[in-house]
Amino acid sequence: MDSYSCIIIEDEPLALEKTKDFVEKIPFLRLNATFDNALTGLTYLNNNKVDLLFLDINMDELSGIELLESSKINSQVIITTAYQEYALKGFDLQITDYLLKPFTFNRFLQAVNKAQENIVRHHTDPQPDFIFVKTENRLEKIMLNEIIYIEGMRDYRRIHTVDKKIMTLQNFSEFEKLIPSSILCRVHKSFMVALNKIESIERSRIKISDQLIPISDTYKDAFLQLINRP
Repeated sequence: MDSYSCIIIEDEPLALEKTKDFVEKIPFLRLNATFDNALTGLTYLNNNKVDLLFLDINMDELSGIELLESSKINSQVIITTAYQEYALKGFDLQITDYLLKPFTFNRFLQAVNKAQENIVRHHTDPQPDFIFVKTENRLEKIMLNEIIYIEGMRDYRRIHTVDKKIMTLQNFSEFEKLIPSSILCRVHKSFMVALNKIESIERSRIKISDQLIPISDTYKDAFLQLINRP
């Protein structure tokens, strides 16, 4: 049986121990690390590939929701929280499941099985070469190899392609789920860029299609790893 790596980000010691205990009961899960705050957990995620993330929401300095909003997380994410009011926001960020504390082992196992199915599906399904984007009252097909960069503009995102610009209300988290980072990478809270369209990089700025796009510290390490990948 294949095993899947996971980490836990949880600032309540008793809740952390309970989640660890449940993880250890599931033979196909491999616990790599635990963190009692989101900042150190995010640093780990930026430098390590993880199949599954168990994430608390209410934490000091950086909440679980803020972590998901501010960074590209390729892992399956299972929220573990005592607060049900964040459920809709969590699913907007395309989490795998939402466990309301105190949860049973049976409910925990259901969430993990869902994550496992998603991981297997992701590994076996071919990557698409296009996406459909909601714009105005229609869904518009966009070829991935035609995207140059995506720009955040308040509530909207503007997709710059080789021959047109498209406005959409879809957020960056949705695009990060739909498009592999090897094709389109988040480099700033307001920008994603197509790696194969980059002309040059200098002083934390990317030149692409005659535009200069900033690279923020939050995304810099992950971006440099991608462009330096053999």
